[in-house]
Amino acid sequence: MTSNDTPDHSGSHRGLLWEHADHSPADIDAIIVPTARPPAYLKEAVGLADALGCTLVTLHSKKWTSAESGARVVPRSVDLIALDVPDPARLRLPAWNTSRLLAGTVFARHTDLSAKRNLGLVLCRLLGWSRILFLDDDITALVPADVRQASGLLSLHSAVGLQVGGFPDNSMVCHAYKQAGGSQQSFIGGGALAVDVGRCTSFFPDIYNDDWFFLLDGDKSLQSIAVTGQVRQYPYDPFSVERARAEEFGDVLAEGIYWLLDRGRTINDADKAYWDRYLAKRDRFIRRVLDMVVKSGLEPDEETRRVAALKASLGRLTLIKSEFCVNYIQAWTADWQQWQRHLQRLTVCRDRGSALAMLSGKGSPGLPRRLAGLAEPMAPKESPGLPPASMNGQAEDGKLVGQATGA
Repeated sequence: MTSNDTPDHSGSHRGLLWEHADHSPADIDAIIVPTARPPAYLKEAVGLADALGCTLVTLHSKKWTSAESGARVVPRSVDLIALDVPDPARLRLPAWNTSRLLAGTVFARHTDLSAKRNLGLVLCRLLGWSRILFLDDDITALVPADVRQASGLLSLHSAVGLQVGGFPDNSMVCHAYKQAGGSQQSFIGGGALAVDVGRCTSFFPDIYNDDWFFLLDGDKSLQSIAVTGQVRQYPYDPFSVERARAEEFGDVLAEGIYWLLDRGRTINDADKAYWDRYLAKRDRFIRRVLDMVVKSGLEPDEETRRVAALKASLGRLTLIKSEFCVNYIQAWTADWQQWQRHLQRLTVCRDRGSALAMLSGKGSPGLPRRLAGLAEPMAPKESPGLPPASMNGQAEDGKLVGQATGA
């Protein structure tokens, strides 16, 4: 165990990452931004794409945004592809075994983030892009030099994450643990992740911690991944009962798998007996965090909120059975193999129009889109209100904590 670990929890997975003191920077082909927030939240991604001279792809859904409104905040200098993303069933994506397994259960996920990320991967392959940056719309303090450094490291690795500073990128349980005094670090994830499209052949399953699954490879181990630079994430309230319940299944699976990887083992070791032991570990860990929260001296209202969220996680945990964990990993393996066949059927298109037309499923209409900048000139219109000033923090200087050895 590392100094961040307890008998029931890994407080850090940073030993799985490569760290490099310096490496030759490289250009990046595109920035992919899944978004459901008002277009003002694209401000920093737009500035980054402008500074890097790369294409910006924005994938819109829900009531607060659209391709049309998003295009209005993008200046002529930025090459933009803005797409309205419909129900995932209308996209040219595989029908996932993992999603069918969760459908109709309390573990089903009600978000299209994973579908947007997979759609971005398909578009990149159709357009022949090789180096891209996945960027969530709640990431700020973006440094172009850090992105070029991450892109350069893709000559050695399948994916390179930008370390998320400021507000921690953790699950609810890990937030509660950290704030109660536990030793907890953040890992890299899809919020700010440079990807070598050709080398990385994984996909994002429709589950919380989909990005941790994306970093796995077909041998059920871990792809070569690294960390560099730093960004910041907008703060949010992690301590809600709904969030706790929605996260628990994905957190159990991801933390359980990475517990094995931290110890030099593989997902093949995650049999029913292993999940029996790990689910017991998880139960002990959450109960210990509950005890830490109660003893941490919080204001009564804040303590009540955190206790309620942790009890919600415990309640959801009681519904997770070891057999179901085994079934999910088997379904994920079948999905990974299906994704390989899907990628092999994709061919680079001669033009963007043809590539965009191929994103829709058979019998579905084309995705509504707006192009700007190099793709199609469009005069920018007045931007709506910007995110609160308190969210526009600056990146802190920080030393990377990953080891200079491989996974």
